[in-house]
Amino acid sequence: MDDITVYAYADGPLGGMLLTGRRSAGGRAVLRSLSLPGQKGAVAVGDGWVRDQGAFGEAVRQLEEYFDGRRERFDLECAGDTGTEFQRRVWAALEEIPYGTTVSYGEIGRRVGAGGAGVRAVGTAIGRNPLLVVRPCHRVIGADGSLRGYAAGLDRKRSLLDLEGALA
Repeated sequence: MDDITVYAYADGPLGGMLLTGRRSAGGRAVLRSLSLPGQKGAVAVGDGWVRDQGAFGEAVRQLEEYFDGRRERFDLECAGDTGTEFQRRVWAALEEIPYGTTVSYGEIGRRVGAGGAGVRAVGTAIGRNPLLVVRPCHRVIGADGSLRGYAAGLDRKRSLLDLEGALA
């Protein structure tokens, strides 16, 4: 039997979260995306997808710990087959940003070898991050310290950075 797309909803302080992934027949679901309500480019449940509230139990548990201030890093199996090679490099750089800290878009660009004019491409790749919260794109800010560009809105970005104690 082919892989099937499964989804589940989880409550959180930023609103209801939609978790999606793929599951092989009889296998575990692997997280592919985490979306928030009103998010730019959010995943929408598709025809033939199967709702399975238990599919992402570990992800939901870790998210609850994060929002309760008891977890600083996620340890989840996530699909690595999404995005372009460049996007995957940018997303890997996001995962290296420590909890409670921020870096600039330019710094991410330097880390992936896309300085200067490539910073715009870095911003685009960050904006297409399919794993909000889990892959901490909220920790990337403007070079001047301003909050910029979060697909789920700057209020949510501010909330996440406040939770982590990253804002002065």
